Amino acid sequence: MSLPCILDARRFDAAAHLPFYFGDERVGWIRRADVPLLARWPDVFTIVDAGPDAHVALGAGFDNVTARSAALGSVIGALAAEGRIPGWRNETYAIRNRFDAPPLAFIERAASRFFGTMTYAVHLNGVVEYAATAAGKAPQLWIARRSDTKATDPGMLDNVVAGGIGWGLGVEATLAKECWEEAGIAAELAARATPGRTAHVLQSLPEGTQAEQIFVYDLVLPEDFVPHNQDGEVGEHRLAGIEETARWIEEGRMTVDASLATLDLLLRRQWIDEDACEGIAAIFEPPTL
Repeated sequence: MSLPCILDARRFDAAAHLPFYFGDERVGWIRRADVPLLARWPDVFTIVDAGPDAHVALGAGFDNVTARSAALGSVIGALAAEGRIPGWRNETYAIRNRFDAPPLAFIERAASRFFGTMTYAVHLNGVVEYAATAAGKAPQLWIARRSDTKATDPGMLDNVVAGGIGWGLGVEATLAKECWEEAGIAAELAARATPGRTAHVLQSLPEGTQAEQIFVYDLVLPEDFVPHNQDGEVGEHRLAGIEETARWIEEGRMTVDASLATLDLLLRRQWIDEDACEGIAAIFEPPTL
């Protein structure tokens, strides 16, 4: 089994980026090609673009959450107006290197990849395990196809539920929210989800850098349950067997995030051979740069 998703999840060239700092703390990565855009704001950014210590830093005078958020907000608004930051979401993300850390600043979600800041998401594997009366019928997974109008990965296959964690929401609250919005899964059913592992993605994308922690969950769904999207972000849902799902991953038809979340399930349930996923264990450890 060929797993391009594993390679993509760590397809990141640090030499093509400059680290982005708040004080002494690295909070992101900015593509070298984008650094000249930030040079227009010398009162906001300090830029050292050559040598072993090359970096971009927010000005030392912006030393609290409010000041940092305001300084970045004005820049982000201008870059978005120029089309440099696509897919505006009107969602607030916190800049923080650990999910449980206090926020260092707040930014528009769409800007997180331009600045390469750490983001957090939850993915749910929707599993159908058939009763004893259906002896011999193998488990199946509900798979979503992303809407063709999605800002990222339009039309690609995804987990039945997946979503970013905005500021002010915890993992379980986000899971419950996304379960209803993306698949019509009621809160009392969503509460039965069980945690898997946490995947760590660091990859270069057209809009910047995805540095993300993905909290993986599994939920056994009733045999007669059919997902119904509520927010227009899913084009359709498919009930697929293990082999078919594995083939979609191998062919690169699923998003990187969904591929990792699904493989985590398949490996934990021993529905595929661990030898077929050589190298995937590294994805469940934070990257070191």
